[in-house]
Amino acid sequence: MTIHQNLIAGEWVGSTGSENVNPSDTNDIVGLYAQATADDVSQAIAAAKAAFPAWSRSGILERHAILKKTADEILARKQELGTLLSREEGKTLAEGIGEVTRAAQIFDFFAGETLRLAGEVLPSARPGIGVEITREPLGVIGIITPWNFPIAIPAWKIAPALCYGNTVVFKPAELVPGCSWAIVDILHRAGLPKGVLNLVMGPGSVVGQTMLDSPDIAGITFTGSTGTGKRVAAASIEHNRKFQLEMGGKNPMIVLDDADLGVAVEAAANSGFFSTGQRCTASSRLIVTEGIHDKFVDALTERMKSIQVGHALRPETHIGPVVDVRQLKQDTDYIEIGVKEGAKLAFGGERLERDTPGFFLQPTLFTEATNQMRISREEIFGPVVSLIRVKDYDEALAMANDTPFGLSAGIATTSLKYATHFKRNSEAGMVMVNLPTAGVDFHVPFGGRKASSFGSREQGKYAAEFFTVVKTAYTQA
Repeated sequence: MTIHQNLIAGEWVGSTGSENVNPSDTNDIVGLYAQATADDVSQAIAAAKAAFPAWSRSGILERHAILKKTADEILARKQELGTLLSREEGKTLAEGIGEVTRAAQIFDFFAGETLRLAGEVLPSARPGIGVEITREPLGVIGIITPWNFPIAIPAWKIAPALCYGNTVVFKPAELVPGCSWAIVDILHRAGLPKGVLNLVMGPGSVVGQTMLDSPDIAGITFTGSTGTGKRVAAASIEHNRKFQLEMGGKNPMIVLDDADLGVAVEAAANSGFFSTGQRCTASSRLIVTEGIHDKFVDALTERMKSIQVGHALRPETHIGPVVDVRQLKQDTDYIEIGVKEGAKLAFGGERLERDTPGFFLQPTLFTEATNQMRISREEIFGPVVSLIRVKDYDEALAMANDTPFGLSAGIATTSLKYATHFKRNSEAGMVMVNLPTAGVDFHVPFGGRKASSFGSREQGKYAAEFFTVVKTAYTQA
């Protein structure tokens, strides 16, 4: 089997491969992917640093052409790349193709942004002096991405980094190197100069740590666990480096008595269980008022019975497997914790056997939970949801905000009054009304508050805040 190599200074290098295993069928090896050494990472950083002066001053049409060509190829290959994504991560094929399409849209958007770079010209407070305010690229960007969105998250970090004239050292998650390798290959063939984009695959203890230790990386953008995010922050402060963190969530969805029951159930099922619950924006806390509580539990349980769990590439599958055995153990451990804490296991919680060996788990619903239980406070990152009964909207809002996280939050209601109040008073970076808490557009800002995020927002025009620095220049005629 061919080894997919690292890309360093425009050359494919690496001879030792690690297996990429399909969580729907552990007998299926998706591919072999090279493992970078600390020396490889250092060479990649040096290559990015050397390439920065020329790339940062490159013409906007050159950058536009490369990003547009990349977008077009990703879209043309959406079936192939979507299948690859579903094989290595475990999302259903429909979700895989949808994520690939989103990656293409992101590259297309930032291709356009290269042509929309703008600044300001202002009069000075002093007569005869002009002021120009411009944005310039930051420098070498370290990119560290998670396994749950193996093509969309790399896209929304790499595309703006290149758009604004930065060079990149990119470390994808160990579990899902395939999609990352594919988009780097596409960008390389689209005409990126040597050293502008470098791919270094391998464990965080080697690759990630070498990146964090380097004084030559000007900024690190990271998506992953809260614990690792704290280490990224500490190492970045040591080097006076700009950093951007997207981390955990324990996202609430409120269901009020006046909600449309069908809308509420579908939003909750989508938020909590689809993509196997492996989304930082998933709703893992359902906060339901007394008047609709019993009807909602009955309807949601019936909806869960209809969800088909199976091989990600099968057309009848609604939810694929958990990503690997470690994540499966984490999920089942939390299910045991929920039972011991006194919550009622209303549905699911069983490991499932299918005709292929994989990590299949029944969607799981706990009722009679409290907001103080670990299952309601800690991020599980699986298809495990706790349901909390409350009196009214005021108690629901207080409960929703009672969390160390603040990424996404939702409400199901037909009341304009409550919807408006919730949008203003929810302590989350993104708020959804009568929609799943997971699912955002590619051209608007993404990010949260409190322990969920640190730094400027990702995506859309707001990405410029992280990937550029502001310069103020004065001229006397």
